[in-house]
Amino acid sequence: MDADDEWLTLPETAMLMCMTKAAIAQLRYRGVGPKFYRLSAKTILYKRSEVVAWMESRACTRTDDVLAAR
Repeated sequence: MDADDEWLTLPETAMLMCMTKAAIAQLRYRGVGPKFYRLSAKTILYKRSEVVAWMESRACTRTDDVLAAR
């Protein structure tokens, strides 16, 4: 398996994104975070490549760039 397609648990994803698990849960709830895979009621996984792509899509060039409009 390529490292970019590695499956990440929620704690691993939180570490990669420098966010708390609760913050990522809010992104999921609002439908604005990276794509996730729900394997069961308590098991959620992310693909590293999709998380990185989502983070790169949030790049800004000015301090007044509005992320909410994306």
